[in-house]
Amino acid sequence: MCALAKDIGIDLGTASVLVYVKGKGVVLNEPSVVAIDKNSGKLLKVGAEAQAMLGRTPGNIVAIRPLREGVISDYDMTERMLKEFIHKVAGGFQFFKPRVIICVPSGITEVEERAVVDAGIQAGARRVFLIEEPVAAAIGAGIDIAQPEGHMVVDIGGGTTDVAVISLSGVVESASIKVAGDQFNEAIVKYMRRKHSLLIGERTAEQMKIQIGCVFPKEAETSIEIKGRCLMTGLPRSLHVTSAEMREAFEEPVERILEAVHSVLERTPPELVADISTNGIVLTGGGSLVDGLDKLIEARTGIHTMVAENAISCVAEGTGKSLDSLGDMQDGTVNLSRRKQMN
Repeated sequence: MCALAKDIGIDLGTASVLVYVKGKGVVLNEPSVVAIDKNSGKLLKVGAEAQAMLGRTPGNIVAIRPLREGVISDYDMTERMLKEFIHKVAGGFQFFKPRVIICVPSGITEVEERAVVDAGIQAGARRVFLIEEPVAAAIGAGIDIAQPEGHMVVDIGGGTTDVAVISLSGVVESASIKVAGDQFNEAIVKYMRRKHSLLIGERTAEQMKIQIGCVFPKEAETSIEIKGRCLMTGLPRSLHVTSAEMREAFEEPVERILEAVHSVLERTPPELVADISTNGIVLTGGGSLVDGLDKLIEARTGIHTMVAENAISCVAEGTGKSLDSLGDMQDGTVNLSRRKQMN
C-alpha cells in the first residue's frame, strides 16, 4: 500500500542538506557530498558516507560536492543527491509525489533559481517552491516576521552569507556574499601554508575551525595539535596551533562579512534601523558558531547580537514552518512579498 505524500522542506546547503518533513520536523541532516565511479558513472555513496571518502579515494572513485557558494555547480549530481535524500525520507514507492519547498540564497539569479526548481522536479517532487534563506532563518529562529517592524538576520552557511532586514514577511534590504564556512576553511589552509609551510587537508581545516576557531580575543587561549605535510621536506609533520593564530587566519573573510552587515544597515530605512537597534541582530547557520562572531559584530555595530538557539537547523526549521503557507505560493516563488510588490 502506498503512502500519501508528505510535504517536504529542504535546506539545500553548500556544506549540508537538511530535510524537514511536515509533522515530523528535521529528519535528515547529511553533508552535501556524493561519491561516484568515474568509469561507470554509478552513484556509490551519498551524504556522510561520501564525505568520509573526500581526499581519500582511489583513481576510479571521485567524491564531489555538487553545490558551490550556495548554488548548483553540478546539476546532474545535485539531482541524483536530492533523489536519494527524498527517497530516504519519503520511503519507497509513492503514488503521490511530495510538494517540496527549497530555500535558496537571497542573491540567486533567475537561471540558478530555475536550476533548483528543475533539479527538485527531476528528483521526484510534484511541485517545487522556493524561499529565501534569510526569511526561512528568521522564521526558524522564532521571529514573527509578519509584524511591521525591522529584524536583521545574518545567515552564515557553508558557501554564502546572507544578510537581510525583514519586515512584514518580506526582505527590505539584503546582501548575499560568497564568503562563509568554506572560505573560513580555505583561509586556514592558506594561513598554515604561508605561516608554517605546512600543507593540510580540508577536513583538518574544518576540525581546527570547530575546535579552536575564534574571531574575538578569548579569556583563555586554546590550542590543538594538527598533522600535515611539510612543504620543505615533503614529509609528515605535526605542530600545535593556537586560537590566536585562528583569529589572524580569519581576518579577511570576517572583514567581508562585517562589510556586508554594515552596507545593509546603511541602506536600511531609519525607522527599521531603530527597530533593529532594539531587537538586535540574529545570527544563524553553521558559520555563526565560530567563537566570538556575535561579540565582534556587536563591538563593530553597537547593536546587541545573538546566535539563534538552533543555529544550524534554523533555515530547515523555517522552511518546514513555511510549508503551512504553500497554498499561497506560486511555483518557484522566492518570496511572497516580492511577488506582491511586482503585482
